[in-house]
Amino acid sequence: FFLPTFQLAPKSHNLPPTTMSASGSASGLAALQDELDALNAQITKQGSAVRALKKASSSNVDEIAVAVDELKKLKITAETLRQKKELLDPTKQFNRKVFDEMILRKMFIIPSFEIHGGVKGLFDLGPPACALKAAMVDAWRKHFVLTESMLEMECTCLTPEAVLKTSGHVDRFTDLMVKDPVSGECFRADKLLEDAIDELIEANPDMPVEEREEHMRIQIQADAFSPAELDEQLTKYGCKAPSGEPYGASFPFNLMFKTSIGPEGTSVGYLRPETAQGLFVNFRRLLDANSQKMPFAAAQIGLGFRNEIAPRSGLLRVREFCMAEIEHFVNPNDKSHPNFASVAGKELVLFGRDDQLGSGKTKTVTVGDAVSSGLVNNETLAYFMARTQLFMERIGMDPERLRFRQHLTTEMAHYACDCWDLEIQSSYGWVECVGHADRACYDLDVHGKATKTPMVATLKLDEAMEVEMAKLKFDRKALGKTFKADQRVVSGALEALAENWADFEPIATALETEGKTTVDGFEITKDMVTWKKTTKKVHEIKFTPSVIEPSFGMGRILYSLLEHSFYQRDADEQRCVMRFKPAVAPQKCAVLPISSGDEVNAVVDEIAAELMDSDLATRVDKSTASLGRRYSRADEVGVPFAVTVDFDTLTDGSVTLRERDSTIQIRLPKADVTRVVFDFVHNRLTWEDAVKKYPTVSVKED
Repeated sequence: FFLPTFQLAPKSHNLPPTTMSASGSASGLAALQDELDALNAQITKQGSAVRALKKASSSNVDEIAVAVDELKKLKITAETLRQKKELLDPTKQFNRKVFDEMILRKMFIIPSFEIHGGVKGLFDLGPPACALKAAMVDAWRKHFVLTESMLEMECTCLTPEAVLKTSGHVDRFTDLMVKDPVSGECFRADKLLEDAIDELIEANPDMPVEEREEHMRIQIQADAFSPAELDEQLTKYGCKAPSGEPYGASFPFNLMFKTSIGPEGTSVGYLRPETAQGLFVNFRRLLDANSQKMPFAAAQIGLGFRNEIAPRSGLLRVREFCMAEIEHFVNPNDKSHPNFASVAGKELVLFGRDDQLGSGKTKTVTVGDAVSSGLVNNETLAYFMARTQLFMERIGMDPERLRFRQHLTTEMAHYACDCWDLEIQSSYGWVECVGHADRACYDLDVHGKATKTPMVATLKLDEAMEVEMAKLKFDRKALGKTFKADQRVVSGALEALAENWADFEPIATALETEGKTTVDGFEITKDMVTWKKTTKKVHEIKFTPSVIEPSFGMGRILYSLLEHSFYQRDADEQRCVMRFKPAVAPQKCAVLPISSGDEVNAVVDEIAAELMDSDLATRVDKSTASLGRRYSRADEVGVPFAVTVDFDTLTDGSVTLRERDSTIQIRLPKADVTRVVFDFVHNRLTWEDAVKKYPTVSVKED
C-alpha cells in the first residue's frame, strides 16, 4: 500500500543522465532558468489581467476568452521548459517513489482509518512525525511566544455562527455543489462544467473556431452562474453522475464544517477555519492582561478545519490541520518595531510584485533595505518576515528553497496594506506555508461594530495637544421619530466620528451639499443634527489597532521539512536518510549493543536511562540485525547520533558515538555521553568540536 495523494506531481524520477559537459550543462541551465523566469513573469502578469477582466463589469466575454486562452498557452510553454530543465539537472530530481515508500513504511504519515478504506484529506501522524511536529511546535513557541513575550491563548475550535458571519467566512466560503442521486456523492458543480467543456473540445480537434469560442465563453463564466443557470448548462453538456444518472439540482456548499451547539439544534456553530477569530474577539481582555500597553502580540497554536472539496497533495491540502498564528496589535500611525534593528541586516529572498510582473526573478535584500526602499510596507511586517526566516533555518529547512512572495494588487483584500507569503519549494513546486499580512484595522472594526463593543487602545501623550473636533447638537425628536429604539446607536456613531474633525468632515460636507448621508447603515438628514467645528486639549488618543498577522500552516511546514531532510547515500541508493537537526529530531540518540550478552545489554540500559533522564528521546535497538542495518534503521527516522556499546566498553568504560550524516565515529567515556548529546541538541557543541576533543575510530558498517 502507498500514499496515493503523494503521487500527484507530474515529476519523472527515472530520467536518463545527461551527457553534457559540466560547463555546458551549467550554461544551458542558466539560460533555461532565465527563459523560465521571464515566462513565469508573463504568466503572473497575464493571470493578473484575467482576474481584473473578470472583476470589471465593462469586460466582454470575448475579451476574457482571449486572455484566458493566452494564459493557458503560456503555462503549457512553461511546463515544457521546466521538464527540459530537469533533464539537464538530474541532481535536482526528487525520488518521490522511494520517499513515499519510506514515509509510509516508517510510519511518519499514514491514511486515517486505513482498514476502513480511508477518507480523503485526513491523515494520521505516526510516532516519528508526531514527535517531529511536537519538537517543531516547541521550537516555534520558544522562538516567538517566549522570546517576544507574547500572550498565548487556546481558544475553542467550535465557533458560533455570529462570529464567522461577522468575519465574512459564512458568506465567503460557499461554492455550488451537485449530488449523484444514487450514491449521494457530492461534486463541485462549476468544476464539472469546466471539465466537461475541456473534454468536449479535446475530443473534437476539428471543431469550428466560432463554436469552440462559444464553449470557452461558457466555461469562463462557470463560477459566476446562478444555481438554475448552472443546472441548465450541466444538462446541455450531458454531464452525468458516476451512477449514469443526471446530477441533482445545484445547492450552495460552505467549506466550513457546520454543526449545532446544544441539544435543541437551534444554535448554529462551525468548526473554526482559522484560529485568529478567537484572538480578535478577546482583544479587550488581552489588552487588559498586557496592562493596556501597546503594541503587543497574542498567539495561538491549534487546529483549523476546512471541508475541502478535492483534498490533494498529501499534507498540503487537508481537511484538518494545525495552525500557529500571531496577531500583533499596533498603532496604525506607528508600525515601527522596537527590535527591528536586531534583524535589519538579515538577508531575505524577496519576490516583489514588480519583479513578478517584470523580470520574473527574485532579489536578495536585507530587511533594512526592504523597508527603507518601500518594498515591504513597514518595520513590524518586515520584522516578522525575518523572524520567520530564522525559524525555518532553526528547524532545518533548506534556505536555498525559501522565498517571500508579495501578493499582487489583484490578490489582496481591499483592506490589506501589504501581504507576503513565505513559500517553500518542494516537489510540488513553490508552496505557500506562512502568510504575513498587514490586515489594517479590519478585524477589530467589524467585530466592534457587530457587537457595539469599542475595540480601541489608548495612546498616552507626554504633553497635551489640541485636536480639531465637531461639537454636536441633536434634534432628539427627529431622531426618535425616525430611528425609534436605534436613536442612541445613531447618535453614538455620530459622536464617535465627531471626536476627530477629519473623520466627521465628510459627513458634514454631505449634509451641507446633499442634505443627507449614511452612517453605519442609517440615513441621517440635515434636520437631525447641527455641528460646530472646535478644538479641545487631549492627554490621550484612542485608536483602533492595526493587526500584523503571521499565520503558519504547520502541516505544510512539516511535510516540506520531511522533503528537505530526505536524501539517499551515494554509496547505496536504498539507504535513505532524514537529516533532521538534533533540536527537532524525533529521537536524539540511538543506543546499540554490539552483542546480545547480558553484560553489554546492562550498559545499554544504563546509558539509555541516563539520556532519557535528561529529556533526550532515545532509541534502543537490541535486535539481532547487523550493526550496519541498525544504523540504517536509525538513519531512516532521522536519529542524529548513535552510541555503540562494544566489548571495549566492558574493560575501559568507553563507547563509540556515531554522527548520522558523516558516519564518522568518536570514542569517549560512557560518562560523557549524556552531556555531549545534550550539548549537541541545545546547540552548545558542534560535531567538529567533538572530533577535535575525542579520537575518531574506524568502524565498518556492513
